[in-house]
This record gives sequence, C-alpha cells and structure tokens, in this order.
Amino acid sequence: MIGHFSDRYGRRYALLASMCGNMLSVLLWVVAVDFRTFVASRVVGGLSEGNVQIATAMASDISDETTRGSTMAIIGACFSVAFTFGPGLGAWLSTVATAWANPFAVAAGFSLFLVAVETLYLYLCLPETLPSLTGREAAKGNAPNDKSGTKAAARPFERTNSRFLLYATHFVFLLFFSGMETSLSFMTYDLFQFTSAKNGRLLGYIGLIASIFQGGVTRRLTPLMSVRIGTVSCLTAFVLLSRLSTLSGLYTAATCLAVTSATVVTGLNALSSFEANDHERGGKLGIMRSWGQLGRGLGPILFTSVYWWAGREYAYTMGSMGALVVVTVAFLGLKTPKGMTQARATEKKGQQGQ
Repeated sequence: MIGHFSDRYGRRYALLASMCGNMLSVLLWVVAVDFRTFVASRVVGGLSEGNVQIATAMASDISDETTRGSTMAIIGACFSVAFTFGPGLGAWLSTVATAWANPFAVAAGFSLFLVAVETLYLYLCLPETLPSLTGREAAKGNAPNDKSGTKAAARPFERTNSRFLLYATHFVFLLFFSGMETSLSFMTYDLFQFTSAKNGRLLGYIGLIASIFQGGVTRRLTPLMSVRIGTVSCLTAFVLLSRLSTLSGLYTAATCLAVTSATVVTGLNALSSFEANDHERGGKLGIMRSWGQLGRGLGPILFTSVYWWAGREYAYTMGSMGALVVVTVAFLGLKTPKGMTQARATEKKGQQGQ
C-alpha cells in the first residue's frame, strides 16, 4: 500500500508518512506500561514500515541500469552498520535506571529522539525522486503523459525474470535464513554455553563483516552475481552449522552468514527493480518486501519447532535443503536483466567511440 502511494504521490511524502508512523510506534513504546500497549506499538510500527522499500525505490530512481546494484549495496551497508551497533546500544540503554514504570523507557526515549531528528532532516533536506514528478520519466520516454496532456510514447520495456519467481525466491530464502538466525543463539548455548555477551560479540562480528563486504565487494558485483554468491554461502553455512563442534567452525559459518546477509536481499531487490517501470516500481518493491516479511515471520516458527522437536542436525539439514532450492533457482532460473545488458553494451560502444 505504501509503495503504491509513493508511485502516485511521490517518494518523499510516502517516506515522511512512514516516518510519522514510526514516531507514533516508538511513542507508544515509551508510554507502554502494559503488554497491550506494547503490542499496539508493534502493530503501528509494522503498518508503517515502508521506509525500507521506499529507500530502495529512491535508489532505483536516482541510479541507472549500470549503477543500480552498487547504489542498493551502499544502502544495504548502512542497514548492516545500524543493525551491528543498534542492538548493543539498546541493550546498554535498557540498563539505565529510571523511576518510570516502563523499564525500557530510556531506550525507547532515545529511539524516539533519533526518529524525530531523522524525520525533521528528511522534511528539510530530502528532494523528490519519483521520475514522473521530477521530469526524468518524460525525458526517458517513460511517462504516461507529457506536459501538454497528450499521451507520451512509452519506452519499450522488456522483462527478463518472472516477478512470481523473484517473490517466491525471496520468500523461501528468508523462510529458512530467518529461522536459522533465530535458532543461532540456542545452538551456541547448547554447544558452547554462550552467554548473552558472547552471543552479542558473535552477532556483532556477523554485522561488521556484512557491512565491510557490502561496502567493498557487493557494490562492485552485478545483482545476479550477488544473489548467486550469497545463496552458495548460505548453503555452506547451513552445512557447517549442522555438523560443527568447535569455535573455529562456528566463526567460519558466521562468516558465510555475513556474506549471505550482505548479498542476497540486496541482489534480489535490484533484480526486482529491473522488472518494473518507473511509475510502478514502489508498489512492486513493496510486494517484494511483503513476501520477504512473510517468510521472515513464518521462518522462526517453523525452524525453531523442528530444532526443539528433532534436534540441531535435522533442523539445519532441512535448512540446507531449502538453501539448495534457492541456489538452484539462482543459477538456473534467474537471468541478468536485459536493461542492464543493453546499458553495458551501449556504454562499451561509447568508450570505443572515444
């Protein structure tokens, strides 16, 4: 819904509306002194969680076919940095004593401050990027109507990958990957008696490696190559996790998980952006994210149920089978977008002409 809103009224308004919803969500968390208010906070936060796909759509708006993958990788690196340091900061703030009935009021209040500052910054400094409102769409011959009100000739648009295949790949990948993430702390406690601090260091290591990989490697790869590298890395991690017995094996698997985090979702989002015109990209990327969030919601339930019912080996073997399906699709089902291929061919011709 938020994606379609951004396609019609602009990315800037949609993002600001999403941020206002986030502010309301965090405000409810600040004042929450019972479980119902906390649940209401999470519901509001979920309904207004459109900032990720809108940021992705804006990255598509301001980049061309040859730079889109690298632009999205930089956005992914920013998220990785935030997810690396954010949980630790929140955990520390939750230990600050307060007279308020909500023991997490300090952490929630600081989150509210950050969201409010970000919203103000976006309101003052963020320009509109939707091509139909900035004139870029008409310049590319992609606008539904020109300035005189007459129908403009649409640029021929060729799809390469099935949207359903991209949505299904995103869903299946996150179904198993998010389940594995949830069970990781259980496994480290069972095998190595990890404390919360040690689990925090492990997750911090994953986030740090993912940030470095996204900023230094992923942005130089094509989206399809990113997906392929990441899915193979994910399969490797599942195999290692089902059989490891040492800390070195654990951190080897964690490195593979970091590479997976840095590549697959970024690559799939970039591939999906090539399968939509400028005036529908926000909605299509929103659907893509919705399928991913569905997998992220069901994955922990499925995976942890198998983990506790059948054991670690069965759970991670099941994950390996799911990852193998995604690897097969990445190598045999997905293709390099035609728009990217044509853009690179044109760029090479221009360089030869010089």
